Amino acid sequence: MSTAVHTMNATALKGRARDLGRRVTVLMLLPSTLWFLLLLVTPLLIILVFSFGERSAVGGYAGGLTLANYLNLGSRAAAFSNTLLLAPMGTLVCLLAAYPLAYFLAVKVQRSRSLLLTLVIVPFWTSFLIRTYAWIFILSGKGLPAMLASLGLENVRLINTPSAVLIGIVYGYLPLMVFPIYVSLEKLDKRLLEASQDLGASAFEGFRRITLPLSAPGVITGVMLVFILLMGEFLIPAILGGGKVFFVGNALVDLFLQSRNWPFGSAVAMALVAIMLVVIGLYLKLVARHGGRPGEGAL
Repeated sequence: MSTAVHTMNATALKGRARDLGRRVTVLMLLPSTLWFLLLLVTPLLIILVFSFGERSAVGGYAGGLTLANYLNLGSRAAAFSNTLLLAPMGTLVCLLAAYPLAYFLAVKVQRSRSLLLTLVIVPFWTSFLIRTYAWIFILSGKGLPAMLASLGLENVRLINTPSAVLIGIVYGYLPLMVFPIYVSLEKLDKRLLEASQDLGASAFEGFRRITLPLSAPGVITGVMLVFILLMGEFLIPAILGGGKVFFVGNALVDLFLQSRNWPFGSAVAMALVAIMLVVIGLYLKLVARHGGRPGEGAL
């Protein structure tokens, strides 16, 4: 009898402890949840409501319920096409440039690693605007084109072109791709590579079946971070594109601040959010389907 009572009391105590743990968890999550709802969900809902409204005679939002703004998205086709072309291309070039650098820093360098990592961070010590403006002088007639002209390549135009925007994108966002990959590679157990060599695997096979799968979380994080930021980029196209290479971010600045067509700008913004959700969802699904778990099939 006493054993049964003791068991019931223990069960009751465990149940109270679980309830207390749930309450503590809810209380701890409440501030961040309210912050999330206030700063992310609420603005998106407001933009969604605005996207079905009409522009007032003096600009801004006049209310209403119409799909005309969404039906007029084709008028910003150039901005969407530039964004959907240069944002993935910039992400890919950043990945191709960042992976060898991150691998070199994580695997090959020992003594001067801290110094080299500091050099990667150094560009963030200055204003992003100033660094982007500096590329105007590099890509203008007296900069890189003048050097190419001295080599016999005349009339090479770089500034105010998609190539200039792509160069600015890679320069500005490369460190954001390097560090997630570096963190994944820095945790790599080198004994796995030694074991693969003992089993007769070549250096390329060891990289393909061990290093690359184990660094996949860093690659995925870096790609998502850079791609999401590039989809909303407007400063680099505005400065290095010279008003000739528009991103969706530039169109939004024009619609909200210049023409004050808030409903149409809201529709453009919601279309961009929908495109990002679809692209990121497909990418993560593709990674889960073909990538498997990191390290799977390493040996």
